[in-house]
Amino acid sequence: MSTPPAVPSPVPRPPVVIAPSPAAPQPRNESPRSPQLPVSNEVSAGGIAIRVEDGIAYAACIGRRNRAGRLEWCLPKGHLEGGETPEEAAVREVAEETGIESEIVHSLGTIDYWFTGDDRRVHKVVHHFLLEAKSGNITAANDPDQEAEEARWIAVTDLSRELAFPNERKMAQAAATLLSIDT
Repeated sequence: MSTPPAVPSPVPRPPVVIAPSPAAPQPRNESPRSPQLPVSNEVSAGGIAIRVEDGIAYAACIGRRNRAGRLEWCLPKGHLEGGETPEEAAVREVAEETGIESEIVHSLGTIDYWFTGDDRRVHKVVHHFLLEAKSGNITAANDPDQEAEEARWIAVTDLSRELAFPNERKMAQAAATLLSIDT
């Protein structure tokens, strides 16, 4: 009886040494060991309140100043308060920021994004709705937070050009599609 040939054991490989890459340049006043910012989650709701005049659909929009001081047009929206549903918050926020009382017609979708504030990173989810304007005069004067500087009706066909944020322009396109409006 012969013994089977010995199977050579695998040759151990030397450990892989990865040279440290040069550190990425750090912004001024930040050390490479600065702690990560805490994260908070926020839920808001708002939407596009529509009125039709002479066959043209208009949306109630608000103008807010950005950090650079430039007026940007956007959709009314805000945080849910207490036990509000997104639908209830959307109706309330549209009324507070634009002066327009409205009713939910259809959900348009949800925007989910991140931003960094002075002391935290924020994960924000915003529920958007298509609303039918029922009454009121468009004004930003009653905005309790004084965030909306102006309010005005903008033709739905112009929203893609007027709204400052791409995600809100997508919501405007969804509203236009539901309303069978070519933009």
